[in-house]
Amino acid sequence: MTLTMTPTTITLYTRNHCPLCDKAKASLLELKENWEFTLEEIDIETNDDLTERYGLMIPVVHIDGEEVGFGFVDKFDVSNRLQEKSQSNELK
Repeated sequence: MTLTMTPTTITLYTRNHCPLCDKAKASLLELKENWEFTLEEIDIETNDDLTERYGLMIPVVHIDGEEVGFGFVDKFDVSNRLQEKSQSNELK
């Protein structure tokens, strides 16, 4: 059963050889069991601007362009943000 009807994109800013990034991705993939969203993974090392912006913060998670977490990404926090987004979309 899917808990949201609105198409959502979660963007994970990451880099190679980043254990926290691997944990964040695993948490996001677990969330896909209950939430419908597209997971977009972007390696910040492919872009100088992204490296400058997120270099010390990765992993960074955005939901539809809004930053919702960085560093240690808590899947419960992300789940709560997805729930909030779902409820606000239902009111529209």
